[in-house]
Formats: sequence, C-alpha cells, structure tokens
Amino acid sequence: MNTAALPVLNLLAEGEGGNHDSLNPALTGGAALFILMLLLFIVTRFNRDR
Repeated sequence: MNTAALPVLNLLAEGEGGNHDSLNPALTGGAALFILMLLLFIVTRFNRDR
C-alpha cells in the first residue's frame, strides 16, 4: 500500500471532514420532487396518443 495515502485513510476512517452541512435533505428532496412533477407535467402535456 502507498504510504502517502495512509493519513488520508486515517482521516476517512475517523469520520472527520465527511458531511457537508450545506446539503439540506428537505431542500434536496423538495427539488427532486419538483423536477419529477415538472417532467410528469411535460410528458402528459405533450402526449398525443388519444
């Protein structure tokens, strides 16, 4: 194993510097829901198979 990677692996194993506080789960889920609803609207709006 490369000895230069050992300090980085130790940091990852200890869990330091892992999560971003800026990623809000409610905002991410709300944005995903909005995008999916927009895509559903576009698909049903342009459906000509009547």
